Amino acid sequence: MSTGTENDPYVPAQERQTTEGPVYTVTGGDWDTIVNEVGNDRDERIVINLGPQHPSTHGVLRLVLELEGETVTQARSVIGYLHTGIEKNCEYRTWTQGVTFLTRADYLSPLFNEAAYCLGVEKLLGVTPPRRAQLGRVLLMEVNRIASHLVALATGGMELGALTGMTSGFREREVALHLLEHLTGLRMNHAYIRPGGLAQDFPEDYREKVQEFIDWMDKYLPSYDKLLTNNPIWKQRLEGVGYLPVDGCLALGATGPILRSAGLPWDTRKTEPYSLYEEFEFDVPTLTEADCYARYKLRVAEMHESLKIIRQALDKLEPGPVMVADKKVAWPAQLSLGADGLGNSLEHVRKIMGQSMESLIHHFKLVTEGFKVPPGQAYSSVESPRGELGCHVVSDGGTRPMRVHLRDPSFINLQSMPAMSEGGMIADVIAAVASLDPVMGGCDR
Repeated sequence: MSTGTENDPYVPAQERQTTEGPVYTVTGGDWDTIVNEVGNDRDERIVINLGPQHPSTHGVLRLVLELEGETVTQARSVIGYLHTGIEKNCEYRTWTQGVTFLTRADYLSPLFNEAAYCLGVEKLLGVTPPRRAQLGRVLLMEVNRIASHLVALATGGMELGALTGMTSGFREREVALHLLEHLTGLRMNHAYIRPGGLAQDFPEDYREKVQEFIDWMDKYLPSYDKLLTNNPIWKQRLEGVGYLPVDGCLALGATGPILRSAGLPWDTRKTEPYSLYEEFEFDVPTLTEADCYARYKLRVAEMHESLKIIRQALDKLEPGPVMVADKKVAWPAQLSLGADGLGNSLEHVRKIMGQSMESLIHHFKLVTEGFKVPPGQAYSSVESPRGELGCHVVSDGGTRPMRVHLRDPSFINLQSMPAMSEGGMIADVIAAVASLDPVMGGCDR
């Protein structure tokens, strides 16, 4: 019950009449509470807002920092500025259309979102994609891992003042995105991995294009060691900063480079293989320093390992189907482009229209209504560039998901930001957040 006093938090917002109707003035809510607490109890400390529009918060992330001088005594993160309702939207689309939403969650590694979701749907369907589709997924994901790590290095370099690292990182990422565009048709948010396999096969010259990318990375990836790894300023900004040992990682659920920088070689590609990763030979790099510098070095090392996997995937890829043979699941049909490079070719349309009325009806219903998935629930996980990315799907037996939920590593890993930052300098907060490499689209979903 409101008392009507000036300090009462439940006093209604003040109303002001305008020509457009009433306008209400409200206070800052949690911000006012924090400032009042600090002002009443600890006069020597100040509270600042860092973000969500600050160029050094690695995205639309708001950090509320309590400072004593330049030392951070308390840090908290405020999220939700990029909320898109992706998981809820999936409930109103078919199982195949869900890929289009999920790919936009962690927008720096969209192919991993698609793979985690499709693996869960395939568990419920009880189908296994063809070998070529699984190997194609591995190739795409490793190219995407390199592209994502390059953004982590580039944006981290920008936030710490190493602008040459930024320009170099985005230069190499552009080459990776050109390759992904050639293979899937889109630079980002591909919706190329579908339940049952891939949307369509790679173009005929995919081997040459992938080899060109490998050659480019072999030429330029070693330059990052020359530019950053032994750079004294880079090392001073990162060494001993953002320390989080293995017990802290396990308590907070942190995975990916954060956990491996503390010495634990947890990588779901090795520990819980999927998509034929058990056939590939690669190492899981680990370090024990558990600081920002270790996480930087691990990301560089992981790019070298991804190149190993891409080479092996090229050798293993053989001609064959890229979608399950079950026509009740395989959507879309084998597409072929028209003369303008868009849409379906006239021959493809004639084939569908001319076979029979039943096949045309089936094609129409499969595209518009989708296929039914047996009731149940499944969880599947992949090793994204930021850690374990899981997808929990629930089906009630219909053509739409009953529930879709992502276990996004950006969201989980962000919990470790206060543990890394409190007690350090305000400049070290920037390094710690950059070493987490959070993607706020995946964090907020």
